[in-house]
Amino acid sequence: MSDPTQLSLAEARDALTSKQLSAVELAQAHIDAVSKSRALNCFITETPEFALAQAQESDARIARGDARPLEGLPLGIKDLYCTKGVRTTAGSRILDGFTPTYESTVSANLLRDGAAMLGKLNLDEFAMGSSNETSAFGPVVSPWRRAADPDAKIVPGGSSGGSSSAVAARLCLGATATDTGGSIRQPAAFTGTVGVKPTYGRCSRWGIVAFASSLDQAGPITRTVRDAAIMLRSMAGHDPKDTTSVDAPVPDYEAAVGASVKGRRIGVPKEYRLDGMSAEIAALWDKGAAWLKDAGAEIVEISLPHTRYALPTYYIIAPAEASSNLARYDGVRYGCREQGRDVSEMYEKTRAAGFGPEVRRRIMIGTYVLSAGYYDAYYVRAQKVRSLIKRDFDEAFASGVDAVLTPATPSTAFAQGEKGSADPVEMYLNDVFTVTVNMAGLPGVAVPGGLAANGLPLGLQLIGKAFDEETLFSLAAAIERAAPKIELPQPWWREG
Repeated sequence: MSDPTQLSLAEARDALTSKQLSAVELAQAHIDAVSKSRALNCFITETPEFALAQAQESDARIARGDARPLEGLPLGIKDLYCTKGVRTTAGSRILDGFTPTYESTVSANLLRDGAAMLGKLNLDEFAMGSSNETSAFGPVVSPWRRAADPDAKIVPGGSSGGSSSAVAARLCLGATATDTGGSIRQPAAFTGTVGVKPTYGRCSRWGIVAFASSLDQAGPITRTVRDAAIMLRSMAGHDPKDTTSVDAPVPDYEAAVGASVKGRRIGVPKEYRLDGMSAEIAALWDKGAAWLKDAGAEIVEISLPHTRYALPTYYIIAPAEASSNLARYDGVRYGCREQGRDVSEMYEKTRAAGFGPEVRRRIMIGTYVLSAGYYDAYYVRAQKVRSLIKRDFDEAFASGVDAVLTPATPSTAFAQGEKGSADPVEMYLNDVFTVTVNMAGLPGVAVPGGLAANGLPLGLQLIGKAFDEETLFSLAAAIERAAPKIELPQPWWREG
């Protein structure tokens, strides 16, 4: 086989099963690709020895007919997931030198099912960002290039930019990611990959470094809808260690890929047609509706009236929860420690040196909205609006709508340094189409819809009913079949 890295996850699984390829050959091909692609800065920590050891075990299992669902498939793990015996940083200096003695439930599930871990993927610090420019280990670069400006370094989205860039550049067959306000779907849309944010509670959060506990959810980024379905089945499941984990059966998501969408009612929310929306984004949205209609679905206009309040509500609730979750990083028990004259000064110096500007900004916002005198005015009011946002979706689904179709992002990817340097709110606006899904605890998927005139990917978003990811997989597969196929540029990022 000429280049195993060009296989999809499903194709690689079939090649291993039919013994056209060995797990060691597959792992080594991806290890070589990673080592030659450091210009993208996708990995914080590479684990080639670990991947090869797992591949050798997989070959032995396949030989004796004892293959597991993900046997021998090389994956990348976002560095927000704690991995036993492997450095975990959350993209922050404050966790410098932290090596967990335990494995996150989701990554343990993937290893249980036979996956091989290639390493830990770069991310915005503590998952706070929309471009992967806030990592303490440097920004991640997308493998895509703008047609008119080929020298510009394009961002891969965030916070899961290492995951999306690595999958798009064929450095791994799939990657774990997390989504607090769009951090799976937005980077997937920016890189022409598929990103699934499952229902809140579908995947365990245990062992994943927390950003905002009521919003965070684990999910996969892959190259195809089928690959995402395969990965999610292994990632999902009840976990008694996580009290927000839902004890519900995990369906065979792969079986839903290719299922008929005839008769499905797809809602198109009028509130998502924002003033000043890009003509290309609006046209893509219309095309997505037409593709689903051609596949047999019915398109209906719906109203989600509280969508206009979603972004400011999110940027009250998420920083509030972050300020609480990040209080544990004090230099006492683990991570970096700066010396001070007393404990208070040690705390101050450690947190000032350990946290980057964006994390410090969100901690301060969160502490402010939770403080006496502002708690009721901001945080309590935001929680009430969050309930109204969820009610909007409940009413839409109660009216007979099976899923909601929207754009995934308000624009294509931008270049490093183009947004957010002077005005952070400009960066926050990238989440305008995605935050409602987290606020309501619903599943969402981003699927490629084609290329813009500038040569960069565009993505569509589907939002589903709680715990009805199967419907989303069938609809996403219908869009995937209808959408024009996109091809990466020549691998300029490869050395040698």
